[in-house]
Amino acid sequence: MCLLLGATGVGKTLLVKRLQNLQFTLRDGSSEMGEPPVTLPTVGTNLTDLTLKRKKVTVRELGGCMGPIWSSYFTDCSSVIFMVDSANIFQISASCIQLLSVLSAEPLHAASVLVIFNKRDLPCTMGLVEMKSLFRMDDIIASAPQPVTTLEVSARSGQGLKEVLSWLDSNTSK
Repeated sequence: MCLLLGATGVGKTLLVKRLQNLQFTLRDGSSEMGEPPVTLPTVGTNLTDLTLKRKKVTVRELGGCMGPIWSSYFTDCSSVIFMVDSANIFQISASCIQLLSVLSAEPLHAASVLVIFNKRDLPCTMGLVEMKSLFRMDDIIASAPQPVTTLEVSARSGQGLKEVLSWLDSNTSK
């Protein structure tokens, strides 16, 4: 089980739908992902199965509004994807606090963590270097008990999604 966490509106639902689409596209040998699907904010939780090269992974997306009870889902996961909207400067400090809370949770100390800075396709986004500096990612990675990886993606355009699938394939238990 992989938990997909992040504030409301960061693109979690779109990411899962695009990853599903990408796995079929790669399997069929096509290079076209098509138009991004329409999404609605998740209220509650969504479960999605992804079939990767070496295994099947269930991604449990938790709605951003469920932040106060995310911890009740921590016990059954081997990996966590934490998404940040890199175009929303007003949400960055709250996202950093949420990330620190996730990383410090005892049940997640053995889980691999992927921090995704989403919406890199928008003109108002900060670059990965700026985002990592604002988050003080080097300090977070150095002090976190679990391995933490960062990626810059665009769930809308598909940039970086192959790397997310590769990370899931390498960092989730069978």
